[in-house]
Parts: sequence; C-alpha cells; structure tokens
Amino acid sequence: MAVKVTSVEDLAATQITMKATENLVSGDSIRRRFIDFYASRGHKVLRSSSLVSDDPTVLLTIAGMLQFKPIFLGKVPRAFPRATTAQKCIRTNDVENVGRTSRHHTFFEMLGNFSFGDYFKREAIGWAWELSIEEFGLPADRVWISVYEDDDEAFKIWHEEDLEDDSRFLEFYNLVFMQYNRKDDGSLEPLKQQNIDTGLGLERLARILQKVPNNYETDLVYPIIQKASELAAVSYHDADDKKKMQLKIIGDHTRAIVYLLSDGVLPSNVGRGYVVRQLIRRAVRTGWLLGIKGNCKGNIEGAFLPAIAQTVIEMSTAIDPEVKARASRIIGELQREELRFVQTLERGEKLLELKLAEALSCAKQSERSPCLLGNDVFLLYATYGYPVEITTEVAIEKGVEIDREGFDIEMEEHRRQSQANHNIVKLGVENGGDLAEKVADTEFLGYDTLSTKAMVQSLFVNGKPMLQVSEGNEVEILLDKTPFYAESGGQIGDQGSLYVTGDQREWTAVVQIQDVKKSLGSVFVHKGTIKEGILEVGKEVEATVDPKLRQRAKVHHTATHLLQSALKKVIGEETSQAGSLVAFDRLRFDFNFHRPLVDGELDEIERLINGWIGDAILLQTKVLPMTDAKKAGAIAMFGEKYGEEVRVVEVPGVSMELCGGTHVNCTSEIRAFKIVSEQGIASGIRRIEAVAGEAYIEYTNGRDSQLRRLGSTLNVKTDEVTTRVGNLLKELQAARNEVSALRAKAAVYQASVISSKVVSIEASTPIRVLVENMDDVDAASLKVAAEYLVEKLQDPAAVVLGSAPDEGKVSLVAAFSPGVVKLGVQAGKFIGPMAKLCGGGGGGRPNFAQAGGRKPENLSSALEKARTDLLSVLTEKSGQ
Repeated sequence: MAVKVTSVEDLAATQITMKATENLVSGDSIRRRFIDFYASRGHKVLRSSSLVSDDPTVLLTIAGMLQFKPIFLGKVPRAFPRATTAQKCIRTNDVENVGRTSRHHTFFEMLGNFSFGDYFKREAIGWAWELSIEEFGLPADRVWISVYEDDDEAFKIWHEEDLEDDSRFLEFYNLVFMQYNRKDDGSLEPLKQQNIDTGLGLERLARILQKVPNNYETDLVYPIIQKASELAAVSYHDADDKKKMQLKIIGDHTRAIVYLLSDGVLPSNVGRGYVVRQLIRRAVRTGWLLGIKGNCKGNIEGAFLPAIAQTVIEMSTAIDPEVKARASRIIGELQREELRFVQTLERGEKLLELKLAEALSCAKQSERSPCLLGNDVFLLYATYGYPVEITTEVAIEKGVEIDREGFDIEMEEHRRQSQANHNIVKLGVENGGDLAEKVADTEFLGYDTLSTKAMVQSLFVNGKPMLQVSEGNEVEILLDKTPFYAESGGQIGDQGSLYVTGDQREWTAVVQIQDVKKSLGSVFVHKGTIKEGILEVGKEVEATVDPKLRQRAKVHHTATHLLQSALKKVIGEETSQAGSLVAFDRLRFDFNFHRPLVDGELDEIERLINGWIGDAILLQTKVLPMTDAKKAGAIAMFGEKYGEEVRVVEVPGVSMELCGGTHVNCTSEIRAFKIVSEQGIASGIRRIEAVAGEAYIEYTNGRDSQLRRLGSTLNVKTDEVTTRVGNLLKELQAARNEVSALRAKAAVYQASVISSKVVSIEASTPIRVLVENMDDVDAASLKVAAEYLVEKLQDPAAVVLGSAPDEGKVSLVAAFSPGVVKLGVQAGKFIGPMAKLCGGGGGGRPNFAQAGGRKPENLSSALEKARTDLLSVLTEKSGQ
C-alpha cells in the first residue's frame, strides 16, 4: 500500500486531510493507535521480542514476523489465533544508504497484525483500509494499492489496478498472505494453515502524518539529530546536504546502538557484536567528519556518543521500557567502546602518515606522481576505521593522490561478502518439513524422575529417516516422552541409556545416549550409539538418565545462580549475564563488566557462595504467569525465550530466576565452590570458570597432587614451594641480566670493529655514515651498539644496523645525531621502507627508530639500498 505524492521530497508541502488532530500524529501516538485498533478486533497484544533472535537463519530480528515463525511453520501450536505487535528491527545490509535516502534505517519499528489460521485476505484487506482511511485519515484518492501479479483473489478484493513502484510512491503498509512455503529448490508447498503477516513502517507513516520530507525529520529521530547538531555546532536546516547526511547517520546509528546494547549485544569482532561495533565506529567516524570530538559540549570524558545516546534513552519508554533501567550500563559500554575506537583512529593517523611517507619516497625513486594504493586506503578504513574522506584530505595536503578505483574494488568485495544472505528470513527448516507434521512435542518428565518407559517415534541416521538401526551405528532418536534434559539455558544435555527388553525381560538392545538437543521447538533429539541389538521405530524403551552426571549438572546450575547473585552484591546490580555453560565438569558464566575483578573481589564472591552453601537453603520451584514472575523480581536470562507461563527457581533470600534447568533441592548438595579463572573474552564481557560439588573435589585433589610433585621436584616441603619458586625466578632473572650485559658488551665490541667502515660525506662539517650487518645480534644489543656508534662517530652522524637474530626474524635500528635530524632526515621515516623490504614494519622518533621483519634473506639488499639512499639524501641535504 502506498501514498501517491508529486515527489517524495515534496511531502512537506502536501495537504493531507486527516481525521486525527496534530497531537495524535506523534510517533508514540501512531504506535498506540495501531495497537489499540487491532486489540479492539480481538488481537492479542504482545511485546516486541528482543533484537537478538534465536532463529538460526538471521543474526538479528529483521522483521515483525520472526517471533511467530515457528507458529507459521506449524512447529509450535498457536496459543492465540491472532496477535499484534510493535516490533523493534535491525537491518544493516544496505547501511551505506542510511542518511543518503529519505527512508533507509538500520533501526526501525514494524507495526504488525498477524493471523495464525484464523482470518485471511478479506479481513486483512478491510482492516488495513479502515485503519489507513478512517483511523489515520489518509485521503482515499491518494492511497494506491499494489497486488502481486498472480494474486487474483486479492486483486478482486481491492477492486483496483495493479501499480508499478516509482519515486512518486512511498510504501507504508505491506500485507503478506501466507499460503505457501518456498523450498530450497524453488518449489512451493501449501502451508497447513493460511496465515496473515503484515508490516506497517512506523517511521514511514509518521513521515506522512507529520508532513515532513523524510523519515529522519519525524519526532522519532529528529530530537537525536538535534542533539548531534548541538554538539557539532551546526544548524541542521541551514546545513548543506553533506552535513545533513552525516547528522542523519549519527541519529539513525545511535538509535540502533542503544537498543542493541540494551538487548545485550556488546561490541566484538564476530556475529552480532560485530554489527554493533561497526555501527558505533561509523557513528564516531561521522562525528569526526563533523568536527564532534575533543572537549565539545556534552562530552563525557572524551566520548560524544553517550550524550547523544542519552536522548535516545529519554525517548525509549514507549518503545521498550527496560532501556531506561539499563541506561547506566548502555552509557558505560558506549563510552568505553568509543574511547577504544578513538585510540584506533589515532593509530590510523600514524599509519596514514607512514603510508604517505612511503608513497612520496617511492614516487621520488620511480619519478612518478605519488599515489596511496587502494588496498592501503581500505586497510585504514576497514581495520582502523579511518574515514576515506579524511584520508583523501590529508593525502591532498601532502601532495599524494588516492587510488580510489582500487579502494572501490576492495570495498565492493567487502560489501558483497557482508550482504550475502544477511537479510533473509527462511521459513524452511533443514530436514524438518516432514518431521514437524509427524512428531508431536516431546513430553519432558526429567524434573521428577530419571527413568521412564517411552515409545520410539522416529529414527535418523545422518539426517535420513530409518525404520530400524543396527548395532554400531550412531543414531538420532525421537521419543514421545523422556527424562533426559535437552541442552538449553546454558545447561548441556543429559547422558544415559535406552534399553529395549524382550519377552524374558532381558535386554534385546542397548543405546548409549551421549547428548540431547531440542529441535523445532520442543522436540527432543537423543543422540547416541547402538551398543547392542537393533532399535526399531515403534518399540518401547526404558529411558534412563545417568544419575551421577545429572547431579553434577544440577550442582553447577544452582551454583551459577548463586554466582550471579554474588556478583551483583560484590561489583554492582548493573552487571548481568551475557552467556553461560553448565557442564558436568565445570560451570562458565559470562557477564557484562568493564574491568578485571581483583583478588579481593573474587575472594568475597567465593565467601558469599560457600556461605549460602553452608546455610543449607531449600530451593523453591514454581510455575507462574510471566507478569507475576517479573513482579516478584525474578531475573530473566539474556537470550532465552519465555512463554506466557514460566518456571521460577528461587533460593530464598539469595536469588530468583526464570529457569528451565535442573537444580539441587538444597544448597548443601553443592558442597563447595571454587573459582578457577576470571578473564576478559570480549569488549565489556568477563568470564568466570568455576567448579562445585564432585568437580570441586577432583579439582582440589588434582591441584594438591601437582603441588606434591612440584615439591618433590624442588626437594622442599609443599608449604615451601612458593618461596623456592620465588628464589628460582630471582636467580633466573639475574642470570638473564648477566647474559644481556655480556651480549651488549659483545655487540659494542663488534661495533667498535665495524666503525672503521664509516663513510664520510664532505661538507662544512663532515657527515659520518655507517650502514652494516651485525649478523645474529639480538634486538636489545643492536640498540646498544647503534647508540654507542652514533656517540663515538660524533655529530653529525647516521648509523643504520641490521641483524638476523633468529630463523625467520630481522632486527633493524637507525640512530641519527641532532645534526642529521636538522637536515630534515628522520630515523623513524627512514627505517619504514627498509623494514617493508624485509617483510615487516616499524618506526620511532626522528633521532632513533627500531623495526622488525620476517625475511632475513632480504636483509643484505635492504641494507645496501639503505646505504645508497642515506648517502644520496645526506649529500643532497648538505648541499654537496
């Protein structure tokens, strides 16, 4: 559905007759009126799902229908026949268009109404028209309808002609009549039920109703742009098109960044974390281009994005009320990431200076115009985040051209790889289409029992369905009910056995189960090996969980809950879970925090947890409606999906969490808890690994055994090991210092020998030049030798030394006296091209520089070239 206008950019001048008064066209009001409209027509109002999708075909939530995909596929039974949502969405496949067009965004809201086998085309079309014309007051003669070319039914309902989309139209409402699932081979198969999936772009409708020329000037985005304009000291309306585009980019990206951080997506170099990191970097780069850096107004200790993000947070209540509660964590993470990137940009500045010097040096030698290679420009952009515009400006100032064509080739390849399969929601499930129609959800009995009789529903070998599987084969088994816990919530799947009994109650088949996972919602897939006999579909089995391993998992899962509570008490309530692993031999807990924990904090965490264990607290488990659970203070785990009713696991007085995992009955079953390690795994994310229960005993026994062996090796008692090791380290350091001193003396002696090879350049004051290979002298001794020589030769003098201290390693050093530096010859710039010839890099100060490389075979030629270049440039500079 589209609104016809003379020109998309002339929307501000259109006179749209609306029923709504001006105060009803705000973005928040449009969202509320849409939801109310469909709620009054029997739709269940649901909250927006997280931007972190559990759908394996997408990184992030890119459409309003995503949370309903299992229902549309018939994998999960519908809990209600129709629903309506205002869904937060992220799309970055065409991020380069943000700010350039009037409608592209990375973050946007999709208003939707959905039917799950309930109403279909007639009702969906009728309500969409009623909403548009009567509720929002759009003029009927300005609303145009487009219909899929083969959909005669919809065409007949609309009674309109088909239209081609062009620049005169702005699509704002899309009605999808879901009748088929397109398979990977392109064929269509009818769905079991006909569904409705619609999407109305909130930003687009706000643009229409608020009569502004683009989505960015609606009240959903413009206040953010105003804040950026304030920091940049520019007027948005008076700015030229380039500055307007830059302000739009900052407004859009900051919006996306805040909601991603709120939903637990933290900057990293992989997956979702890479998306948010790239958005932050693009916003910071754009701010630099606008001049927003340094001590600008609103600056938070060197970062400007937090000030703009605060505006997004203040506007967030109607979109996601939990954003404000997470404000301090969002601001803190954004500040840290921006400052970290600013350091990267500053390194980029240094690299750019080096690359420009290399370009000028190469041009001088080849007598060609200096040019910065396209792959170098892309390296600065992709690795250091350095804007191409800034690179171009600085290069022009230095008299260097830019290989823009080469950069564009690199950029296009990068963009192609980034866009591949990035924005597709697949309705198909691998090997699951037929399965979903034949197998019901598995009934889980494992909270109350570790053994039950069950019926074999399906068997699979290498993904192919089988009627029977014989001894020695690996197999995937679906049962009608099971005591086995399937991997979820961080807890790994149970292990155990399946037994098939014959007429004499003897085992006719035995299956060892190594793992259990969920598929297609709540179908448990038992993965195992046939150890004896033949397993057949339809056979009854005795499914038995290994009780010792289950107990280990229970101990570690409850310990994880205690760990989270202890962390909140010791380092602050703002910390939250970012991932976990509950295994038989250990637990792993990832959490949001900006610094390493100190020993005292780790000791206090252990003390708290072991205290709760000693208190022998009885756990309480109950099932509650989600609203009641949240009111009671239960913590929801990041990344988990919950239904209308949830399982609440409470350690009274300590923790209360929504959790489907298995737990001990009393904290005393945990026995003891020990932190094994604490480390950073990504920006702003720390990881604690720990052991409890039986794993704790194994860990301490192993440590004790190692200590005894170490004491025996050192010939001391175990309580004297630390002192003995400390003394050995001191002795080792003293020996190393002695060796270094001897090497330095040897290098100085060798330097005194080669000083006779010095070459003098005749000038008013002769310039002494020495460029030599010092064989296998290490880097530290090479430095000592160069300093000795430049002092011995006296000012003005230039010394360049090289060595190959180890296989596949080159060390280089350049030491120039003040008189040489005054001539305009700098060690830091001179040594770079040498290092490049040796397969490395480096730099330093004008008077002293060091570098390394990986190609010792090129050292002789690099030194020979350095000798020639140095003599040439010093001869020229000295006027000879």
